[in-house]
Amino acid sequence: MATIGFARDDFEVFGIPTFAERMQALKDHIRPKLIALGAQLQPALNKLAKSEVFPHVAKHARRTVNPPPETWVAFGPSARGYKKCGYLGLVISRGGLHTRIVVKDEADDRPQMANTLLARSNALTKVLGKLELARYDRWDFAGLPDLVKPSADFWQGVAEALTKKTGGLDVGFGWSVDRAVQLTEKHLLAAFEALLPLYEVTRA
Repeated sequence: MATIGFARDDFEVFGIPTFAERMQALKDHIRPKLIALGAQLQPALNKLAKSEVFPHVAKHARRTVNPPPETWVAFGPSARGYKKCGYLGLVISRGGLHTRIVVKDEADDRPQMANTLLARSNALTKVLGKLELARYDRWDFAGLPDLVKPSADFWQGVAEALTKKTGGLDVGFGWSVDRAVQLTEKHLLAAFEALLPLYEVTRA
């Protein structure tokens, strides 16, 4: 099976120091690949999620000075946008490629999501117990974040972050550049399937 198409040069884009040059490189080299992957993965993700998801590639329109340390295609339940809902994120950074479940601080019903997360924390610990996950809200964008086995305390911390005024949820795992350039569609779909129980919390 063919790889998803990222090369080592793609990850080096995030090492470009100047705003204008990095934004142009993202537009020319990374964004087209994310658009293609969004269209490619959408049908299978619809089946896995048992509901329709729509791909949205980040535009970083609010940035005017600091270049983005990562970019992504978000798969969310609305065709109009993704920031108001929880979503499945395929994220590329200098350190590698990541599959994550994300809730931005702009999302509606974050307190309700937190309550649902706490109510399902034991079930999530069981169903996701074989995975090692990272909290990307604490990440410094260098390499890959530390992975842990999710526990009740882990979910408690995630729920608390969701209730903060500028808080959210950003949980998942990633692959180093060496591994990311070898990934296939099958690998990405398996990763998202494993994370779906957490995505369902954001949809409850």
